[in-house]
Amino acid sequence: MRAAVLVLLAEQPRHGYDLIRAIEDRSNGEWTPSPGSIYPTLQSLEDEGLITIDTVDGRKTASLTEEGVEWVAGHTEAAAAVFASEPSPEGSAGQIRAELAALRDAAMHVARHQGTDGAGAKAVQILSDARKAMYGLLAGDDA
Repeated sequence: MRAAVLVLLAEQPRHGYDLIRAIEDRSNGEWTPSPGSIYPTLQSLEDEGLITIDTVDGRKTASLTEEGVEWVAGHTEAAAAVFASEPSPEGSAGQIRAELAALRDAAMHVARHQGTDGAGAKAVQILSDARKAMYGLLAGDDA
């Protein structure tokens, strides 16, 4: 967790939720840290002098200190390996999570931009059908 946070902060300052999403994205959905793990890690890194936490636009935002920059520079192998992974195999949990995240984004886009053409009702039906088909898979249906 420490290396992942430091690598991401080397790119840009980030707040906790942004770090959680970035780790999830970089790991192809295989790893989604909880707030209960990310925030203590940030506190520990701040206590060690590797990051500083400042309030930016009302959010506590972490950024690397000079010592943090030196840590990343001195641990290039660990930094490169932290998000290195093989592509998720077809049908893997990681691939399912990635598709679910993409579906969530599409659904939210429709929810925000639906007009009067019934797109919202169509979206609800599509999501309902998908949910039923997923449960059908668990029941052994060929859906």
